[in-house]
Amino acid sequence: MEWGKFFEIVWFDSLGAKSASVLLHGEGCDILVDPGAAAMQPSYPLPEDHKKRLREQALRKIASLMRSSRVRVIIITHYHYDHHPRPGDPLLPLELFKGKTILAKNPNEYINESQWRRARLFFESLAKIIGVERVLVEPESKEYVDPVMSLQLALSKKFPGYDDRRRELISKGREWFRRLTRLWIRGPWIAEVKDGVETVWADGRKIQACGIEIEFTPPWFHGVEYDRTGWVIGFQARRANISLFYTSDVMGPIIEDYAEEIAKNRPDIVVLDGPPTYLYPYMLNRINLERAIENAITIIDSEPKLIIYDHHLLREKRWRERVRPVIEHAARRGVALLTAAEYLGKKPLIDTL
Repeated sequence: MEWGKFFEIVWFDSLGAKSASVLLHGEGCDILVDPGAAAMQPSYPLPEDHKKRLREQALRKIASLMRSSRVRVIIITHYHYDHHPRPGDPLLPLELFKGKTILAKNPNEYINESQWRRARLFFESLAKIIGVERVLVEPESKEYVDPVMSLQLALSKKFPGYDDRRRELISKGREWFRRLTRLWIRGPWIAEVKDGVETVWADGRKIQACGIEIEFTPPWFHGVEYDRTGWVIGFQARRANISLFYTSDVMGPIIEDYAEEIAKNRPDIVVLDGPPTYLYPYMLNRINLERAIENAITIIDSEPKLIIYDHHLLREKRWRERVRPVIEHAARRGVALLTAAEYLGKKPLIDTL
């Protein structure tokens, strides 16, 4: 199967607006992944009105796909506005979700405060549009496992000169996680629904849709261990003799266990969000940038045929310099490593500014 018969780039940062949206072509219907877009950050070297126009262009493209009768399934990997619609945005009205199935990150657990609020705004707004009266329910009573405890590779790493600081950050992160569990326990929770729109919480599940087998990851950190931006879900999609791994926002990945999991699955295509080098060296330090580089190399060594390397990475002009070892290693291994723009035969916009 040719790649274009299985997946299509919708919009990514290399085209000038924050987004990581792809379309998966199935049997009789298609799956749209992360239908959202946001304007670039203030440091991006374009006038604000130009950034706004690029965001609008991205949203119009996403909306046109959602109006198609072929797009019957929507995947939402987390609740940031470059990955799902902002309620009330006229460019991407929630009416476009009517009659579709939404496979979404669970909005009730393994979620930070900001995404908790955004998820409730999104699903409550959607419920009003489709006429569902009861979308909030009492929370389930359960205990939550600390997800860092399963990150054996990451925990085993030693970083001379940084280990004491890392232990301090992990200790603080553990307290943050415990506080969050109290939020999840007291609720209220968002219920899955089947009327007007079908919603399915996809974390860790295997789901068949449009003739595509989709295996979702459990919640993964949006960056480093206990990253305050919360959790995301990635997935591996398989159809016929081709497979694609979509990482969502793992920022590199920075966490070694995630890179090993991706490599173990040996996908043909990896849609990989690179490290946010526009935040270096302040919110992304040297150690975690080096981890992201090493982990991308681990994925390259599993020999995918294509890596779309984009999203956070394409927000500043020195991105190639920052991740040069990744680019050079892919060339040595004969792995096609391209930005979304390059895959479409264009130059990344940031490279032209």
